[in-house]
Amino acid sequence: MFGKKKDATNADGTKSADDDEIKAEDMASAPPLKPFSRKGSHAPAKPPTATSFQPEIPRHKPEIPSSLARRPDRALGPVGNEFDAKRLVVGRDIQLSGEITACDKLVVEGRVEVILSNARVIEVAPTGHFTGTAEVDEADISGRYDGDLIAREKLIVRAGGHIKGKVSYGRIVIESGGEVSGDMQTLETPDGDA
Repeated sequence: MFGKKKDATNADGTKSADDDEIKAEDMASAPPLKPFSRKGSHAPAKPPTATSFQPEIPRHKPEIPSSLARRPDRALGPVGNEFDAKRLVVGRDIQLSGEITACDKLVVEGRVEVILSNARVIEVAPTGHFTGTAEVDEADISGRYDGDLIAREKLIVRAGGHIKGKVSYGRIVIESGGEVSGDMQTLETPDGDA
């Protein structure tokens, strides 16, 4: 590459010049070398031009989950339904204590210590823990319930549900894995049938 070519010949049979010899015409076409303007500056004189390539990225609208999308298993029903207006949900990390008097449906996902009266339905989720007393038409227990419970129409104890205390009910359904311990009795129906 940098050495001399020994017997190089052109196509017309004449001998070519050595690499060490510079022809006058080659020297005229090469630009003169310039020293660097500042010591240590080795940047090119002109920055490279940016490409004009801009890929087409599809834009998506952000999806904001609604309460219906978050809880598909619990349909809210028609708008303006009075039952939905009196619904109280105690979330997972919420603790509540006191007395609840104006609630049609209580859903317990967190922890409550309450007296519940004049309610129609109580639902204790698998993560919920209810302590206190409740008198309702229907009770659906999937979590823990400690205390007195009166379910005038129906009591459902789901698999994984635990009830401990005094329980009175119209009808009862206990799924495999559900537990009830304490004093249990059926409520008398108006006909006198148990």
